[in-house]
Amino acid sequence: MTTPAARTTPISGEVGPSATAPSLELSDLSVMIGGQGGDGTLTVSDLLGRYFRKRGLYVYTSRNVLSRIRGGHADASVRASRDPISAVKSQVDVLVAFDNEAVEMGRAELAPHGFVLYDSTTFRADLPNSVGFPFATLVGGPLGQPIFKNTAAYGALSVLLGFDPTLTRSVIEERFKRRGGEALEKNLKALDIGRHVALEAPGVAGRFSVTEGDAHDLVLTTGNQAVALGFVVGGGRFFAGYPITPATEIMEYLQRYLPPFDGVVRQAEDELAAINMVIGAAYAGARAMTSTSGPGLSLMTEGIGHAGAAEIPVVVADCQRVGPSTGQPTRNEQSDLSHLANLGHGEYPRFLIAPADPEDAFGLTIQALNLAEKWRLPVILLLDQALCQNTTTSRRFNLSEVRIDRGKRITPESAGKLTQYKAYEVTEDGVSAVALPGTPGLWSEVTGNEHDEWGHVSVNVANRVRMMKKRMEKMVKAVHDLPSCRTFGPAGARVGFIGYGSTSGPIFEALHLLETQGVSARYLQARTLYPVPVHEIDPFLKGLDTAYVVEHNYTGQLLRLLRETMPWHHAKLRSILRYDGYSFRAPQIVSAVRGGT
Repeated sequence: MTTPAARTTPISGEVGPSATAPSLELSDLSVMIGGQGGDGTLTVSDLLGRYFRKRGLYVYTSRNVLSRIRGGHADASVRASRDPISAVKSQVDVLVAFDNEAVEMGRAELAPHGFVLYDSTTFRADLPNSVGFPFATLVGGPLGQPIFKNTAAYGALSVLLGFDPTLTRSVIEERFKRRGGEALEKNLKALDIGRHVALEAPGVAGRFSVTEGDAHDLVLTTGNQAVALGFVVGGGRFFAGYPITPATEIMEYLQRYLPPFDGVVRQAEDELAAINMVIGAAYAGARAMTSTSGPGLSLMTEGIGHAGAAEIPVVVADCQRVGPSTGQPTRNEQSDLSHLANLGHGEYPRFLIAPADPEDAFGLTIQALNLAEKWRLPVILLLDQALCQNTTTSRRFNLSEVRIDRGKRITPESAGKLTQYKAYEVTEDGVSAVALPGTPGLWSEVTGNEHDEWGHVSVNVANRVRMMKKRMEKMVKAVHDLPSCRTFGPAGARVGFIGYGSTSGPIFEALHLLETQGVSARYLQARTLYPVPVHEIDPFLKGLDTAYVVEHNYTGQLLRLLRETMPWHHAKLRSILRYDGYSFRAPQIVSAVRGGT
């Protein structure tokens, strides 16, 4: 008797239409891959993303993995479309399942035409539109390891979706050639195994066809990679950090990118050491940055306050995740805003800026470096897990637009013309010219204690008032220097949205869906969150009857900040919240608006 593990043909009765049925062309499709951690779901996602990019499609991938090395459910979604996208699709066209748990979790999201392709080595999926192949068994014998089942599944998928065989193979070659000849050869064999069994199965080959797009001059990247590249291009030369999900990739990318530019990357023993290393490097004149997430940000808070008091330019990339405490390290949330807007004990100036996509992250990282040095204060680059780690197509970063502003620097030449040097001199804009340590003829004291213009520790009342005003008024005088909000949608719309970070993608799609339902709406993407850009948000709100603030947290932190800053708009501001660790999907936003919440 043949067992499911030994089958090389699909389980009968599971495939729907015959091989002669016309294929369903997809111009906006979603593939979900699920299994246990270690099954290679992210590898299949990566292969699909590479293929779709080569076809000129816009791509957006997301991940749902547990905070462990192996085991536990893990899934990934890949969306490809002819139109620009930056959000997960609300329904799944094809589900690839390596275990029954993936089937149970993914079947609820299947579109009416949805199809399930699964590994029948150890289980059977009793679904009408499904086919099972024992991928682990098929590759385990000839290749010696069942792990190649993920590449075999990609091969079967390529048949199901009508992929070009040559292009399909080139993706494998591109992905695995750097791992050596043996790894490449085995993956190519696994690809052929998967394609062969799918081609032999009735009703699989060409069931779907994928349209070609026009977006060929794009790259696949993540927010973390964009931040790292922005740091290098923006003149960053010192980075210190401690590994923490979902920020670790920034340090990993910089370990590769920064040394060739004479930069230094240090993995500190903890976040306390990391922020202090960055402060020291910035004081010495290097453009310096660290990256972290919730628990690490808590440890860095005192150090960031020290940089604010001592007027030392540091940049901190905060990659938000589910909190509090350890929370859910691999899930998405935007719950650090209140902490950052009230960062630490005492009061000091800092800027909080938030990109919405990798291209924006690249540009705002450079701008964060400029702002930190120009205004001599800490700048927080606020991201979230989805933006940091999800892969998406992006325009190539425009290096011709990069501008470097090192602020008021005293050079060795200009130092010789000074009669005195005050490191904290009170000026009209609140920014004191800085001389780097070792500048001939000049010296100063730098301290986090309250100090006078010379840097000497002072408890004088008049000096305290003068120095507080000097520092805090930077947040007023710099307002027009900060990243501007971006608005989208018709000017006459009476319904509006406000959001930041990864919520932008679902909001854009919600605008389109509402338009098809006869509802005109606008969107303001906030790129500066603190100080609140009242001069931009106030006129936006004045033109609306209702404004929905879309964010990933329980208490509506951005909404509360807006109401606190602009109480006259209190009544028209409403929340659309999600805090289960998953990203918004456009229909959820539309439903909230149509329901009048």
